[in-house]
Amino acid sequence: MTDLSLIRNFSIVAHIDHGKSTLADRLIQICGGLSEREMSGQVLDSMDLERERGITIKAQTCRLLYKAKDGKQYTLNLIDTPGHVDFSYEVSRSLSACEGALLIVDASQGVEAQTLANVYLAIEADLDLFPVLNKIDLPAAEPERIKQQIEDVIGIDTENAIAISAKTGVGIEETLESIVTQLPPPVGNIDSELQALLVDSWYDSYLGVVILVRIKNGVLKKGDKIRMMSTGASYPVDRVGIMTPKGVMVNKLSAGEIGFITASIKSVKDCNVGDTITLDRKPCTEMLDGFQPSVPVVFCGLFPTDQGQFELLRDSLEKLSLNDSSFHFEQEGSAALGLGFRCGFLGMLHLEIIQERLSREFDLDLITTAPSVVYKFELTNGGKMEIHNPVDFPDVSSIKVIEEPWIKATIMVPDEYLGSVLTLCTDKRGRQINLTYVGSRAMVVYSLPLNEVVFDFYDKLKSATKGYASFDYEQTGYEEGKLVRVQILVNGESVDSLSMIVHETQAEYRGRRMCERLKDLIPRHLFKIPIQAAIGGKIIARETIAAMRKDVTAKCYGGDVSRKRKLLDKQKEGKKRMRQFANVDIPQSVFLDALKMDDE
Repeated sequence: MTDLSLIRNFSIVAHIDHGKSTLADRLIQICGGLSEREMSGQVLDSMDLERERGITIKAQTCRLLYKAKDGKQYTLNLIDTPGHVDFSYEVSRSLSACEGALLIVDASQGVEAQTLANVYLAIEADLDLFPVLNKIDLPAAEPERIKQQIEDVIGIDTENAIAISAKTGVGIEETLESIVTQLPPPVGNIDSELQALLVDSWYDSYLGVVILVRIKNGVLKKGDKIRMMSTGASYPVDRVGIMTPKGVMVNKLSAGEIGFITASIKSVKDCNVGDTITLDRKPCTEMLDGFQPSVPVVFCGLFPTDQGQFELLRDSLEKLSLNDSSFHFEQEGSAALGLGFRCGFLGMLHLEIIQERLSREFDLDLITTAPSVVYKFELTNGGKMEIHNPVDFPDVSSIKVIEEPWIKATIMVPDEYLGSVLTLCTDKRGRQINLTYVGSRAMVVYSLPLNEVVFDFYDKLKSATKGYASFDYEQTGYEEGKLVRVQILVNGESVDSLSMIVHETQAEYRGRRMCERLKDLIPRHLFKIPIQAAIGGKIIARETIAAMRKDVTAKCYGGDVSRKRKLLDKQKEGKKRMRQFANVDIPQSVFLDALKMDDE
């Protein structure tokens, strides 16, 4: 019989680079989860992409056994979470499987924007928070000042906060003791009907779908027939296991425990993150709360460069969405790019990571269209519509009001860079809400339109502050905006894949930039090619690609000039006719380069 008082389920939350994964390494090492030979830096960051970028993308779980000073042996279920704003859905999901959280704060840098965001997520999930000051081995560390800062900014009592160095191992034993004494045990009833929360899932090419579960009530054993309550699908359980962080098979999981199961699940659609799992023959009566579905904020089209890979792309997206439930996709077609998918992401880094994973894990070569956000339209006939693809933009005469999404951005920045940050936010049509100081650092709160942020805001912010600013945002709703669709015309034909929705003050600049870029990218033909940017019927920018010239007078050796004139006029007529009837061949590489997101 499992004693619930000897279990602790907790996650580690912090801003990017404050030492979550390194602390997880030390806890695994001290509890003997892996031998010295098996240990490596950031052992829970198992993806190549995570190691290369030095960030956590997927939350990872691990079960550790710890013998405390009171002589009892405790089971610690640890979940290491990402720190970046684009993966906050991953964090909120992980927190729902825990009762407590360690809040890591860098003792030299202090409270950052994402520290605050993760604290709010933990408070919403009703978790007990325990503050830990990391990196006290750094010369710049100021534990006492940072403790005061945590109390002032977040409002958490830091009297019992522990100062540690996850890198050198100082204070790790005290951290383990605090987890046991300060964080609460899980609540549950082993004897009632099975009630398990589906926390995460991923695809294994040998085992099919693997599901991570947190057992709230009851017991789940190998051989049990389980039912997914939202879809009604039922499966017999093949394997039950725990992560230590290696996968270890066990006979059962009881209330309060976290582990994984496989059940020969072939259909990806049967696994909804946040679903309740129960026994088929003896189901529980109530579903667990689950999670709010994530709302994508950035959309872009993904098209295979080779149309023969379309089915492979569909299959890959389904497997990836199983592992990342904040990623959404639906099929769409384009005249220039063929069949593909319109995909929704939580931000630009999320988009980049998904693109990279598709190319690495599934060997796909993709074209990505320009990112856009969701706009709401109120029409003159009383109808309403939402679009995220510029192709669907309604006729201008039928539009009464256009609304665009706005966000509340929190930026923490050292005082000397404050001017650059305020200028950047103002250039992006921002409105200042608040400006306060936390020691020598300013905390700026701005209201900004999301479509200005998704392109290059984060990069420009980092450049303007030499990387010292931290940035976090949340959506606040929709506001009316003067938005227009800029169409790109090549030889008089509209190219849908290159059209974009922008604010009218930015339209001319963006249109001109696109025309200039296409002029350099589209190969020359035997006739002049005009490239135009237009709003409705009004041309706002134009570039012309000069024709390739064939020397038709080469065969004339002297003689009357009218012979040359006649040949040149004949060529002129031919080019005019060619321009009217010929198609301009735009190679796919042009779309790729024209849609590059680093809009300088």
